[in-house]
Amino acid sequence: MNPIEGHLPTRSPLHDILAPTGIAVVGASADPTKRGYKAMVGLIKDGYRGDIYPVNPKADMILGVKAWPSVTAIPGNPQLALICTPAATVPGLIAECGRRGIKGAVILASGFAEVGGGGAALEREMMAKAEAHGVRIIGPNTSGVFNLHHHINLLALDNVRPGDVGIISQSGNMLLSLALEAQHNGHVGFSTYVGPGNQSDIGFNDYLRYLGEDEHTRVATLYVEGFRDGRKFLEVARDVTAMKPVVVYKSGSTEQGQKAASSHTGALAGSYAMTVDLLRQSGVSVVQYSDEILPVAEGLGLLQKSRGKRVAVISDGGGQATIASDRLAEAGLELAELSEATRAKLREVLFPQASTVNPVDVAGSTDANPSLLATCMEIVADDDNVDSVFLVGMFGGYSIRFAESLLGDEMRGAEAMVDLSNATEKPLVIYSLYTPIKPPALRRLHEAGLPVYASIEQSVRVLAALGERGQYLAQASGQSRETPVEARPELTTLFRQARAEGRDLFEYEAKQLLRDHGVEVPEERVVRNEAELAAAASALGETPLAMKVVSKDILHKSDAGGVKLNVVGEAAMQDAREAILDACRAYDANAEIEGVLVTPMAKKGVEVIVGVIRDPIFGPVLMFGLGGIFVEILEDVAFRAIPLSRHDARSMVEQIKAKRILEGVRGESAVDKEALVDLLLKVSSIVAAYPDLKELDLNPVIVNADGYAVVDARVIVDRDTAATDEDARA
Repeated sequence: MNPIEGHLPTRSPLHDILAPTGIAVVGASADPTKRGYKAMVGLIKDGYRGDIYPVNPKADMILGVKAWPSVTAIPGNPQLALICTPAATVPGLIAECGRRGIKGAVILASGFAEVGGGGAALEREMMAKAEAHGVRIIGPNTSGVFNLHHHINLLALDNVRPGDVGIISQSGNMLLSLALEAQHNGHVGFSTYVGPGNQSDIGFNDYLRYLGEDEHTRVATLYVEGFRDGRKFLEVARDVTAMKPVVVYKSGSTEQGQKAASSHTGALAGSYAMTVDLLRQSGVSVVQYSDEILPVAEGLGLLQKSRGKRVAVISDGGGQATIASDRLAEAGLELAELSEATRAKLREVLFPQASTVNPVDVAGSTDANPSLLATCMEIVADDDNVDSVFLVGMFGGYSIRFAESLLGDEMRGAEAMVDLSNATEKPLVIYSLYTPIKPPALRRLHEAGLPVYASIEQSVRVLAALGERGQYLAQASGQSRETPVEARPELTTLFRQARAEGRDLFEYEAKQLLRDHGVEVPEERVVRNEAELAAAASALGETPLAMKVVSKDILHKSDAGGVKLNVVGEAAMQDAREAILDACRAYDANAEIEGVLVTPMAKKGVEVIVGVIRDPIFGPVLMFGLGGIFVEILEDVAFRAIPLSRHDARSMVEQIKAKRILEGVRGESAVDKEALVDLLLKVSSIVAAYPDLKELDLNPVIVNADGYAVVDARVIVDRDTAATDEDARA
């Protein structure tokens, strides 16, 4: 299996650290219970070809290797130090490493920032020493490192095979689980592993960049509990996924964005769903279950991609064909519609009772000749309507189930499948009942690089990942991201004024921001007195109107009785205005009320929400979904990192479960999706131009066949920006 060619803009400095020519083991020991012993054993047993420098002031030799009393006493030129000593010793040892010219240190000890208090102070001291002496830190609180192609096994794990799956995992037990699973599988091997620990220095984005450049890594696999710099990770992921697959299992959810939530968007941001959407936007293959990690990594490493999501299923059992069809549909894949020419070729080789409609059921045709399954795979793979082929059933077990004499047919079938895989770019994925016992035909497929699975569900997840990656690569190359608009001085002044007054933008100010940058916003007027009301009535005529209170102190207008709808005529407007003012004063006697906003009622349509949050981990993020009062209950929303491409915006609209409502139901016309896409792109372009915009909620936006109308808009001002300090000094 050849490594993926390609390169990132700059070479990662981690190559020298993770593939060093010399390693100092600080705290090396002859005691088998110590990590310093296990690390020495791992290096020696795996045949590390560089220099090993045990550091222990109480020993002359450790496991037959000369020991040194201190780091500074080492005569050679190690590039990496493994520090196995207690946390309190680490800052001083980092300084010694720096003086010795060591470029990186792996720190196993816990007791740093993860325990708070003094541990956090100790970690700051360690980082000060590292920065002063130019030492990069892996950890602290890390499970360790291995690089099997360079015979570096600092974890002393047994029976881990060199291969092309690179792993970064915040859980040492998860690595152990994957290593044991790979050992049982017998076909998956690893390149590099790192436990990032506290990420006090080197973070996930740095490790991913290294794996992207590493010639021995064909697929990067990450177990993530939390990102330190999610925004940077997304940028690196876009670079790496253009060259090779990246698989992420994300545990838990990010809560930081929810703690400061002050809008619908803020309440929904920071969720696991948001993280998944942003990762997929960057081309990452996200797996939902831990037992999918290795199968998906293996499948993507072997097959890389599928050009689409149309799958041809070939089965020797109707029940499993049905199960496969169900799982494919649930995964967003399609059963390919086989051409009549393909079906005719299948009928030529199969019994009359066989079904040639996808899923193809051979109906006993292969019982006496299992190599026919390979023939069927070849026939459907030649169909232009097919993007990938999924063999489901008992291949490999015919000679076990029926007669040993069928072994030759199965081996011939396996060779034919291998030949087909070399002749086609379409992925071939095999599920067999007999996978756990590894019969010869399945071993042959595995040896040739065809993925064979013991689960229909895992097989389908691999097919889905291949289809998702293929579609991502197809669209990513031709998509430019929306450029920011140029900020207007008068609008920047609105933010400054609002911040100085300790408030957010009024609704009419938020709509002015949108209107001035090309967003379609209905005509509106702020009525502060009876004269302005009369002028508004004259200008707006007998159109049904919406009237809403304008107050920095009343955020939920409907709850305060601050909204009146379908108001027609000046007399009705006067009554509505008085009712709004009375209700709002009763709701909050101290509320400052600027006036009442008057605007024409929007045409009937579908209510959606468009929002923006500046997430503390991922930066500015746009949200889209079904709107109205139920948005936080239904949570049928999609997220993308800003700036967006047009494909990003379209995919948001297509992602939500309620998209069928947008397409028209019960006689309603379909909405103008392209207008909606334009709105998402315009909002995306506005955000970068106004750093004081902390959150934005357009809820609802009413969309219909003629476009959209922004009915309500809320912009929350960031009162903690650098601009705040500049204003204060001014």
